[in-house]
Amino acid sequence: MKREIIITGDGSTTIQIPEWNEQYHSKHGAIQEAYHVFIKHGLQHFCQSEQSEESQTPISILEIGFGTGLNTFITLIEAQKLKLNINYNGVEAYPISKDELKALNYTETLKAENSESSFQKLHDTPWEEKHQISVGFTLVKQQQLFSEIKDIEAHNIIYFDAFGARVQPELWTEAIFEIMYKALKPQGVLVTYSAKGSVRRAMQAVGFIVERLPGPPGKREMLRGTKK
Repeated sequence: MKREIIITGDGSTTIQIPEWNEQYHSKHGAIQEAYHVFIKHGLQHFCQSEQSEESQTPISILEIGFGTGLNTFITLIEAQKLKLNINYNGVEAYPISKDELKALNYTETLKAENSESSFQKLHDTPWEEKHQISVGFTLVKQQQLFSEIKDIEAHNIIYFDAFGARVQPELWTEAIFEIMYKALKPQGVLVTYSAKGSVRRAMQAVGFIVERLPGPPGKREMLRGTKK
């Protein structure tokens, strides 16, 4: 399936699939969306909770859709600012190509040129192995389907960044969210840009306590689920 690089509303790049009219990140602003959904309402929210008062305790993050590595990269940047220890797990069935990677402008747009080597390392490290990207940040990339995840109470946070339910409804079912629920530790959170009623109901059906939150630019709402 053809993929092309486009510029989003905040000047950052993303990958678009013309056949689906679907993008890896919001066309209104890839970086803005990533910070709003996954950092503000995911990582920072978790860090403000009682369960994460001790900053030296590693936080395990599972990303559903490693894709361009943007969410991973900004998490690494924020972890360095907040002095957090992060064990990051990125799941992706169809990794991007080297040419697509070269066309992404995240280090420039984020004014993080001093972290260019870290961004490159996120993509260069072999799959299915644990690697230390920087002090306090490890990464395991897994090339598999989301339905194949077998983790049990392994993660504190899930970034659910799959393609939208309009084009891949099978990724937003009760069956998938049951896998996500099992993968989270108690008090863990799942955040996603989606706010569809069917998605909220699927999350609730498997046990999540679901909140509607203000969405990123271009979206009225988003969802966050907590495992009690």
